[in-house]
Amino acid sequence: MDPALPVPSREYTSRPRESERRTRRPMTWWDRMKFLLLLGGLFGFFVAAEMGDNPLLPFGEAFDLTLRGQLWIVVLFGIEVLRQIHFVVSEHSARYYLFWRERVFAAGNRRLSGMSAYTRYRVARAVKWTIVVIAVLVVVARLFDTTVFLAPFDLINWISENSPTYLQAIAYLSIWVGFQVFLFGFLLTRGGVETFFPDDIETRFSDVWGQDQVLRKVQENIAFLEDPERIESKGGYVPGGLLLWGPPGTGKTLMAESIAGETGKPFVNIDASMLNVGIGILKVKFLFRRLRRYALRYGGVVAFFDEADAIGNRGLLAGMPGAGGGFRSTPGPFGAARSCCGMSYVSDASRSALLHGAGSGDGVEDVVEGRRRNRFFMMGGGGGGGGGGLLQVLLAEMSGLKKPRGVVNRYVRRAFGMKPKPPPKYRMLLIMATNLPEALDPAMLRPGRIDRIYKVGYPSKAGRIRTYTGYFDKVPNDLTDEDIDRLATVTPYATGATIKDLVNESLISALLDGRDAVTWKDVVKAKHLKDLGPPEDVEYIERERHATALHEACHAVVAYRVRQHLVIDLATIEKGGNYLGMVSSIPPDDIFTHWRSDFEADVMVSLASLAGEKMFFDGDSSSGVTGDLETATQLATLMEGYWGMGSTITSHAITDRLGIGRPGPGEDKEQRGLLKGTLAGRIESKLRDLFDRTEALLRENRGEILAVTHALETHKTLTGADIEAVIEGTEGLLVDGRAYRTPEFRAVAEEYHSEVVRAHATHSAVAVALPGLPPVPGLDAVPLVAGGADDHPGVPPVADDPDPEPGV
Repeated sequence: MDPALPVPSREYTSRPRESERRTRRPMTWWDRMKFLLLLGGLFGFFVAAEMGDNPLLPFGEAFDLTLRGQLWIVVLFGIEVLRQIHFVVSEHSARYYLFWRERVFAAGNRRLSGMSAYTRYRVARAVKWTIVVIAVLVVVARLFDTTVFLAPFDLINWISENSPTYLQAIAYLSIWVGFQVFLFGFLLTRGGVETFFPDDIETRFSDVWGQDQVLRKVQENIAFLEDPERIESKGGYVPGGLLLWGPPGTGKTLMAESIAGETGKPFVNIDASMLNVGIGILKVKFLFRRLRRYALRYGGVVAFFDEADAIGNRGLLAGMPGAGGGFRSTPGPFGAARSCCGMSYVSDASRSALLHGAGSGDGVEDVVEGRRRNRFFMMGGGGGGGGGGLLQVLLAEMSGLKKPRGVVNRYVRRAFGMKPKPPPKYRMLLIMATNLPEALDPAMLRPGRIDRIYKVGYPSKAGRIRTYTGYFDKVPNDLTDEDIDRLATVTPYATGATIKDLVNESLISALLDGRDAVTWKDVVKAKHLKDLGPPEDVEYIERERHATALHEACHAVVAYRVRQHLVIDLATIEKGGNYLGMVSSIPPDDIFTHWRSDFEADVMVSLASLAGEKMFFDGDSSSGVTGDLETATQLATLMEGYWGMGSTITSHAITDRLGIGRPGPGEDKEQRGLLKGTLAGRIESKLRDLFDRTEALLRENRGEILAVTHALETHKTLTGADIEAVIEGTEGLLVDGRAYRTPEFRAVAEEYHSEVVRAHATHSAVAVALPGLPPVPGLDAVPLVAGGADDHPGVPPVADDPDPEPGV
């Protein structure tokens, strides 16, 4: 590496926010001098006019006459000089600048903050142009010896009287064309584009939490965007296009906004779906014209296309029927990515044979690197996103040839045989965001248009901790570091948006409860509400409450005994929208690889409900096991036929695709589904083996199951720590499990269960009440507590094993 080439530092220093500035941002030379030049030129014009009226008048006398007659120009010139002196002092003195900003102009700034950044820019631009127009009218009024109000009419009359007919026709035509341009350019191409200027963007990289690995890569782009000569002097170019893709809510828009805030360039936010409304082609043309104007004025511009898949897909257009009568498929841009599985180990020839060999023309689906390729079909005319030439115009604007700038440069210089000046370098950074990257056209993603592609995925546990900490720091709370760590653990797929929403919901819960600070109870309640929705206000009859609690207790005990890759998060028998109860488990760490033992444990947990109901209710079972059996059967099918975790190693996915085991036209139809029948037998054998193991485990833990059942009937909702306390007979967060280990409790629990079984068999009421806990030496008797989840908060889960209502 060339030692003269500086390497971007890993420690990125953010650009200070406008609210953090101690001095005023320095002005450019033109901004400092433009009004002084205007007023000086206007004064010079009046001096020249006095000398023109009287050629014998000396310059000094003409100057004195103008000074006395046009004193208002001198006053405005003096005010502008004082204003610029004020700006210069503000740029160098922090004390002076803060006095004016925080004491004098504070109220006015608060009122102006209600206007959008682009509205303030347009108002300021209108005021500046109004000043220029007034100056022109003053000049015209002096030339025609009339008032400022009559000056435009006198000018129009003079032009119409002294210009030839063809020039008048050109003038009228220009007015008509200008009106049409206004109609199409202003009325029909508006909407979907918001502009924010550098001082209006307060977001910085420090505001983006949980995406450190992406931020480090983005900072490399910013380093070269700020100093393009660093790479261009070596023959390279500044990457001008970024694609941020990932699940919704992970911070793609926030990251793009922080890029604009760090660079100090205008930020243009484009709703890509709005480009399809109205005259989309003109919208794109006007949009890039504006971007080039901003790039020249501010030294760069950042354009952010949100939901880029709305305009970046012409796969439907590419899916027209081919000559052979089939369809051509357009693969997603990430379809060819190599992975550590499948066809990444075979040669291109073998891969082609696997994709197009046996069974071609028989409905064989294309497979690219272990993934199914997206296919886009179009059965008729029209098109999807980007139809009608919109995508083509966008592609041309992103990397097309840039024509020389200006009418004089393009036509006048060429008319005199001079070569037009080359177009300037437009420093434009185009950022596109989508959660459907496969829908984008490959032409859009080629280098030169989109140079870097970054996945903004779910944050890791460390990223979630950082995000929770950042948002909870903004609200009063009583949470500890251990609480934040626990919350990050129980929300493995939380995004920045969901975390922000959970923190806000926790604050709402605290305020409704009459408190100003968020507690762990508020967090639990908010998470329960977001994940499961509000519980239904229903009460079980005694025997159904006991059956539901026992059903969930079987899940919980088996999960606690055999699952090593997951821990119990929450168990509840509070009825929800489509479930009577549930036991939810979460991974204690971020896990990316799963083993056969993990899946077998999952199957046993699913089968625990059926085995437990049969064991505790004399062979009877409910329809509430429907979802559990579906889960167990699906996992067993994948283990036996697809994942190589069964008695054979054949992949049923490939044998079925290639037609092995399927009879030909002349074969006996009894052979149809032969391979499928063999697989079904292996699946049943696997399920039977795991069912027997589950049944034996339940017999060994009969007492623990009755204990968890009683705890669920008492408290309705239990945390994973409380379930562990009940099973192990220890003291938990809300439940003291030591009372459940006594022989006295085992006796009353068996007695109460027998009464419930009798009531179940006769469809009658339970004759006895739910017993309380017997006293434990050294402890007071534990009374029966009838409360809900709000009274006994646990960590509400993302539902992974809900048991549906009977008959569902």
